[in-house]
This record gives sequence, structure tokens and C-alpha cells, in this order.
Amino acid sequence: MSAIKGSCPLLVIQHFGIYPDVLLFSHLRPQTFPHRHRHREEEPAFVATQTPDVLSRLLPDTTTLALDTCYVDDTAAQITLAVRSTQATAPCPLCTTPAQRIHSHYERTLADLPWAAYHVRLQLRVRKWFCRNRHCPRRIFTERLPTVAAPWARRTLRLAQRLVALGVALGGKAGVRLGHAWDVVVSRNTLLRGLRRQPLPVFPTPRVLGVDDFALRKRQIYGTILVDLARRRPVALLPDRTAETVAHWLREHPGVEVIARDRSSAYTDGARQGAPAATQVADRFHLLQNLREALDHVFMTHEKVLDAVNALGCQQLVPLPEGAVAVPVPPPAETPTPAQQRAAQRQAHRQQLHAQVWALHHQGWTAPAIAQQVGLSLRTVQRDLRTATFAGRRRRSDLGESVLNPYKPYLLERWNAGGYGVVAAYARRLRQAQGLPPGHRRARQPLPVVAEPLGQPLTPRRATWLVLTRAEKRTEVEAQQLTQLHAQDPAVAEAIDLAQDFTQLVRQRQPASLDPWLQRASTSPVEAIQRFATGLYGDYAAVKAGVTLPWSTGPVEGHINRLKMLKRHMFGRARLDLLSRRFVRAPGRPQESAQRRQAPSETPAEAIAA
Repeated sequence: MSAIKGSCPLLVIQHFGIYPDVLLFSHLRPQTFPHRHRHREEEPAFVATQTPDVLSRLLPDTTTLALDTCYVDDTAAQITLAVRSTQATAPCPLCTTPAQRIHSHYERTLADLPWAAYHVRLQLRVRKWFCRNRHCPRRIFTERLPTVAAPWARRTLRLAQRLVALGVALGGKAGVRLGHAWDVVVSRNTLLRGLRRQPLPVFPTPRVLGVDDFALRKRQIYGTILVDLARRRPVALLPDRTAETVAHWLREHPGVEVIARDRSSAYTDGARQGAPAATQVADRFHLLQNLREALDHVFMTHEKVLDAVNALGCQQLVPLPEGAVAVPVPPPAETPTPAQQRAAQRQAHRQQLHAQVWALHHQGWTAPAIAQQVGLSLRTVQRDLRTATFAGRRRRSDLGESVLNPYKPYLLERWNAGGYGVVAAYARRLRQAQGLPPGHRRARQPLPVVAEPLGQPLTPRRATWLVLTRAEKRTEVEAQQLTQLHAQDPAVAEAIDLAQDFTQLVRQRQPASLDPWLQRASTSPVEAIQRFATGLYGDYAAVKAGVTLPWSTGPVEGHINRLKMLKRHMFGRARLDLLSRRFVRAPGRPQESAQRRQAPSETPAEAIAA
């Protein structure tokens, strides 16, 4: 050893070769070496600590363990700590009587958290004790160290907690990869097994509960997710989406005051059975979604109105940025292909069957008898009996879209500039727009400039979104299309007015406007709007609460997206027990805004009554 100049005590480690590849740490007293200048004294916080104290502080529990020796194996990159228990007494695990007589000693080997690149093993020397209680069935027991390791465990408690955190955050394979990067050797089965052993966290009964369904296997197996909307934390995952399961959970957790849900009848019945005193809130997004379905049906039964609006759009001149106008490119010629002709024939046959179903229904036939007589499935007959108007086949939602769309501006620019070499099919449409016969060469006189129409052709889905879009977000062309759509047919105009009024009262939460709107909709000549209003009457209390209270299932939908991510992360093979532990045990945000935590000053019933 060589002396090093300095002003503080030094830690000196001397290596004694016990085995060729094993080194023993010997703890020596720190020595103070002479120095020439002492301008200042070292602060106590920076004074070096003796080696035994440093190593002892790295033990799992310094109050019950004492370090004897430390072995370092550089070849295996492993540190072995020989430690012993220092408890004066130990309680019996059965009768909890403190024991004082020692029977014998034995050693346990525990894996601990790694130190840098070295694996750590604890050779723990513990004792066996005699139980003093003569009535206790256990005469000899081993002392427990609950702060160090569980009974019969091969890992320390802190290492097991680290593995559980890996399993919660990353799952099996990804947790193994990160564990190896942290020098923690573990298998994916060990991570998942330790995660399944963990109990589900216990939360206080939520005052405001959000309920929605999620797919364990799409279109086959569905479950239910419960979220505490006040804390924005998931509470539980249920194995199905039946009313009995939801009601059973609510009975076991009394105290729920508000239940936000979609329009599902199962959740309606489950909330009524499990928490009859709770206020049910129909989610506003699902209300607008039901309205969208009704509008889709309206426009599917009035396709001629959409065709008329599209025809008007193709006749209007297209303004150019420099102030000129251009001739719009007409839509492609609708020459039916043989497949389209066969589809039209099937559509006509299906319309005849729809009329036959309603004729038998007016005669008093039941739905199963109609299905057997007509040759349709019971579900198809029940769907036809919902509306007397045949909706027909849904149009393609990509009308007006093609693979040529990204190149049309360039083609139009080249065509208007006098260039050639364009696509033949598109060139024929351009000639048709300029009044030239097909195959005729370009005339010498100047021809009008050609441009694509500003708006896309309307389909039932596009027309629905055009009606439901906020007024400030519509473009000038979309506003013009909506005006033309409103002027084509009185029934369509009535449906548009009612849909926009309902959208406004839902978005702005105007409960006073709900009853007048329901009266208008129930007497409307549009059948789809009447059925929508009837459905709202059947769930009136929840709908009234939905347009009154601020709660919705928006946070539930966000947690469902996170749940889908976890499912894909585990390749869709996680069962509900493992999925629940990864989903519910996930740590939340450390701080939540005071506005979200603050409870409203009035009860839901008082807010609805007001």
C-alpha cells in the first residue's frame, strides 16, 4: 500500500488471495496522512465512511441483518454477502408467542438487486426457535424476516418488487429483455407468475362510475371496464357485458351515485338492479352516434336528393385564384357492369321481400312465422320490421375517390397549358367537358380552362357528417352543399333541422330544450327521426341527465385505448386475470388537477331538477 496525500480519511481495501478467482474484502481502519497545507476542514457529509458501514447500508434491512464478510468473484461477476439475523426474539408464526430459546441455525441463499455489473447473493444465517406455548401445534419454527424475504422465497423482497414492476410495465418478453439489460436474470414465466400472484389493488368505492364494453376477442368475447371518473382511474375489468355481472359488482360496492354509460340495455338494467338510487347518465357521444345512424337511414332512403345535389355541383363553374373560372370535370359515365346489373336485380328482389314481410305483418303474422314463410332469417325479418321504408343497399363511401386523385392537379395543369400524353380515360372526360367529340383533335381556337369540382360528391355518410359538423368548421363549398340539400326535399329539410337542433342542445348542454325537441321529433314525418325520439323517451331520465351533468364516458374510451395497447403488447393472448393486473395496477399520474378532483357542490338529482 502506498500513502496518498490528502486531508480526509481514506478507504483502503486490501485483497487477500483465498482462491484463484475469489477475492476477500478486509476492512481496515481509515488512516490520516500528513499534508503540507490545511486551509479548510472537510464537511462531515463528505467524510469517507468505513467499509463495513457502507456495505451494511446496502443490505435489504439494516435493523435485522448484520454483515459478516463479502466475497467477490470477478470471473462469475458475482458478489456474495454473508449476513446473519440480529433479532433478539422471534414470534411463533402460528400463535405469535415470542420465543427465547434457540434450537439451531441454518442458511438461506437469496438473490438480491445487482450492484453495477455484479450479481448479488445473500448467504443468510437464520435461527430455529422453540415455541414456549405448550398448546401450540408447532414446537420448532424458523424465524421470519418479513422486511427481507417471504418464507421459502429465493429472492429478496425488493428484488421481487422490482420484478413485479417489470411485469406490470412491460409484461413477459419485453420485461425479460429490460431485466437482462439491468443484469437481472429472469424468465418471462417467472415475471407473469409473480404478476398473477399479486392481489388486485383495493380502491374506495367510486362516487361517479363510467361503464363501457371492450373486446377480449373482437365480435366474439366482450368484457366490461369500470372507471372512476372522479379520479380518472380504472377500477375493475369484468368478464362479460351482461346486466347480472354489472349488478353483482354494484351490490358488492355500494355508494355509487352516478353511472355514466352508453345506450346499451344491458348496462341500463344492470345499473337499475345493482344501484337503483344512482343517477344514470347517457353519454353524449353515444347520443350523437344514435342520431348519426338515424340520419344515415334518412339519406339512404332519399338517394335521389343526393344525386340532385351532386348534379348541381357538377354544373357550377369553378373559380380560380387569379379570378377566372374553369369548367368542372364531369363525373365518369355510369355504365353498369354485369356485376352491377346482377346487384341491381338482387336489390329489386330484396325490396319485394321487404314489402312481403310488411304485408304479412299487417295480417297479424309473427316474426318467426314470417321468416319461415318468406325464407329469410329471423334477424333479417326483425330488422325489416323496424321501418316500413326499404333503405336499400348502402352506397360506397369512397365515391369520387380514385388512385388518380393525387395526380389530377398536375394533369389539369398540363392539359390547360396545352400539353399531351395524359391518361386516355381522363382525357376523354376532359374533352367531354369542353364540348369536343371523342377522338377529335384539339382545336386551334382557345378552349375553356378545366378544373375539378371543389366539393366531393355526397354519399349518405358524407351528408350525415355534413349535417353534424359544427357550422364554424364547414367550408364555403360544404355550406353551399348543405343549403342545396336542405332545399331539395321537405322531409330531408325537416330531418336536417331536427338533427342540428338536437346536436346544439347536446353540445351546449341545454336540458330545457330537450322536451320541446322530443315533441317535435315524435310528430315528424321522417320515420327514422320518430324512432330515434321513441328511443330517447324510453331512456328519458338518463338522456336528461346526460345533457345536464358534466360526466361522460370519454375517460373510459381513453382507458379502452390503453387496454387495447396492452392486449397487442401481449399478442392478444393475455387472459382476464393477467390483463386486469397489468391494467388496474398501472401507476397513475402523481398529481391531478384540482378541478378534476373537486366534487360538484350540488347532488346530481338537484342539478337535474334545476
